[in-house]
Amino acid sequence: MRALRLAVRLPSARVALAVLGVVVVLMAVGEWLAPYDPLHQDTTAILAGPSAEHWLGTDYVGRDVLSRLLAGSRLSVIAAAEAVGLGLLLGVLPGLASVYLGRVFEWLSLRVMDGLMALPFIIFAIAVAALLGNGLHQAMFAVGVLLAPTFYRVTRAAAGGLRQAQYVEAATLFGATRWRIVRTHVWQKVLPTVVVTTATAMAGALLVVSSLTFLGIGVQPPAPTWGGMLASDLGYLSQRPFGPLAPALLIIVTVAALNALADAITVDPATSTKEAHDAVRR
Repeated sequence: MRALRLAVRLPSARVALAVLGVVVVLMAVGEWLAPYDPLHQDTTAILAGPSAEHWLGTDYVGRDVLSRLLAGSRLSVIAAAEAVGLGLLLGVLPGLASVYLGRVFEWLSLRVMDGLMALPFIIFAIAVAALLGNGLHQAMFAVGVLLAPTFYRVTRAAAGGLRQAQYVEAATLFGATRWRIVRTHVWQKVLPTVVVTTATAMAGALLVVSSLTFLGIGVQPPAPTWGGMLASDLGYLSQRPFGPLAPALLIIVTVAALNALADAITVDPATSTKEAHDAVRR
């Protein structure tokens, strides 16, 4: 995509892509790179500090922190990606349809999205977990549903400005169907907006997923996740004050890289997504 190619020329975008590349590698092969079994408990080295044997020390039951960080990358990132994918599906398609399927569908979709926007992420996720069971997919379903209005708003805003474009009207006069107009003429203009929104939503979803696992919702112990490790380390600050540093840094750096990439793409005027991106941030 032209917007992404132009964004890569910016130093901030190159740094962000490098960081995200490392995160993807950790997600793909982190479990195999772990020096120890992330679930193995060494009762002789509980709350141990960094050493040649355990580079980042051990936790409150003697598990190697580095191994758990590496192994937990997959669940943490996949959970956020699952929520964003669901939000993308539930937001982009109705956003496009609301522009081209008439006022009735537009009114109904707007009312649904307005209702979803009023729901708080954490409380809704807890309610869904109580109703459907405390599991990863149930929690990510809740997060994905509440991400849908973000995708809906920016997609509808980007597509609405193209409805009366001259080339769209010309295609209609030549007999092009609505599906062909959306697929050929509209989607290419909307796609940069969706890319920026996806990067921003991924950053937000990662924070929400970390918050949920911090509260014990979604991924259950002893499965390692960044948020879960952060929660367990906070209980032993007096014995291991540097414990939360590693998982917190991973979360912060990943979120910052996603936001930096989204900002770099927005800088390109050819994307025409600045207004939509600002709407997402608000």
